[in-house]
Amino acid sequence: MANYGSKKIASVAIQMALSDSREEEITLKAKFLELGIKTAAVDYGGEYITSIKKIVERAVVAAKREGVIKETHADEGAVAGATREALAQIMPKAIGLNVGGKIGIARQQDHVSVAVFFGIGLLHLDEVGIGLGHRAVP
Repeated sequence: MANYGSKKIASVAIQMALSDSREEEITLKAKFLELGIKTAAVDYGGEYITSIKKIVERAVVAAKREGVIKETHADEGAVAGATREALAQIMPKAIGLNVGGKIGIARQQDHVSVAVFFGIGLLHLDEVGIGLGHRAVP
């Protein structure tokens, strides 16, 4: 098992967020696990501002459920912080609008990355945005 750095783990989180289906998520998850990288992904949609708390909660719950993190204060805080960082990056485009898409999470050793890939807007007039956060956890 190779030890990858923050750039590779961030790339994996982005790939998970960009996956098109549950089947693709499962395939990617197995591929990355062979490399020693734990992953999770979760869909989300709703009004951006009122959804921030729920998006962060979904990321933490998905990471725990999939074994990406342990149920510790440090691990949960790392995922929550990385998710909020990722959301802050798309805020200028998303504020006041609806978002829908996927959250991707990846971890190897002390590197944890969260990527959000959302369609942003009204009806079929979507903009797209991607945000990425990274944290180091002992």
